[in-house]
Amino acid sequence: MSTDGAAGGEAVEIASMLGPVHCRWHAGAGPSAVIMVGGGDGGFDGPAEALYPTLASDLNELGIGALRLDFRIHRFPGPIEDGVLDVCAGIEALARRGIERIGLLGHSFGGAVVIEAAAREPERVTSVATLASQTAGALRVGELAPRPILLVHGMDDTRLPAACSEMLFERAGEPRRLELLEGATHSLRQRREDVRRMLVEWFGRTLRTSA
Repeated sequence: MSTDGAAGGEAVEIASMLGPVHCRWHAGAGPSAVIMVGGGDGGFDGPAEALYPTLASDLNELGIGALRLDFRIHRFPGPIEDGVLDVCAGIEALARRGIERIGLLGHSFGGAVVIEAAAREPERVTSVATLASQTAGALRVGELAPRPILLVHGMDDTRLPAACSEMLFERAGEPRRLELLEGATHSLRQRREDVRRMLVEWFGRTLRTSA
């Protein structure tokens, strides 16, 4: 990782064979961290009116680091494989920093990306959460068990219906959790604070180092 100072987390560039992956790193006090990715249009801020910077601060208060990762390629629909390679580069970079327990969080296209990345990294990825995930590229979700997965979806999502997360939930092994939020669209902005609290609780519990 090469770094320089930046507001809203430290600017981080992860070198990869396919080009640099740009991130914002919020260091935590412990050996756990969450990688956060958005949808096919990329960016650092995530859905629900820039949820990710706020969530990174919340997790830091629990001693958990946060790596907000921007996909190298911004295109919708994006290439799943490229997104997965970006997240796997982030996982490798965190491992080099001594991070032992890694959570993955992805929205929409990014939901499928983190599911596939977790399937490829069974030793390093501890916990997964998705927000309004697509199903394309996510069908290895059953391979995540016994690692926990949380699937969150808005009931008023007209871009990717809630049935997408319901299908992934049915395919997933235990432990698994499905949250369908009334009044929320694809961005989940209408239930932002509910989603925020849910994710803080989820990663605070599933990334804890004690048994």
